[in-house]
Amino acid sequence: MIKVSVIYPSKPGVRFDHDYYRTKHLPLIKRRMGAALKYYAIDRGFADKDGKPLGVYVAMCHLLCESLDAYQSSFGPHAQEIRADVANFTDVVSIHQISEVVVENSAKDETEAPGIPIDRGSSPYRSDQVIR
Repeated sequence: MIKVSVIYPSKPGVRFDHDYYRTKHLPLIKRRMGAALKYYAIDRGFADKDGKPLGVYVAMCHLLCESLDAYQSSFGPHAQEIRADVANFTDVVSIHQISEVVVENSAKDETEAPGIPIDRGSSPYRSDQVIR
């Protein structure tokens, strides 16, 4: 499984319409990608009582697909339309990260993601060691 993270940095005066992002933009992506998009998550950065962001990101989303090929073949044909919609909710340039999902749901007490063996010998630290 892969995760495509789209991260929107915060900056003074940033424009980001969270409502539009949640109710229009991500549903557009879901409709265009169809079954290739297993699910998505949206994160909204916290702000203080005056609306000043508390973190370095105003928002992010995570698109989860079975493979990079599934993502590229379902998103690619609609990339231009999806990118054109960005101006409707923000004026900030996003950062993109594509990652392999190693653990999808730690609440299930999974020690290995299905089909992905964990290399327990690559780290010089054991999980019970505290690094100081």
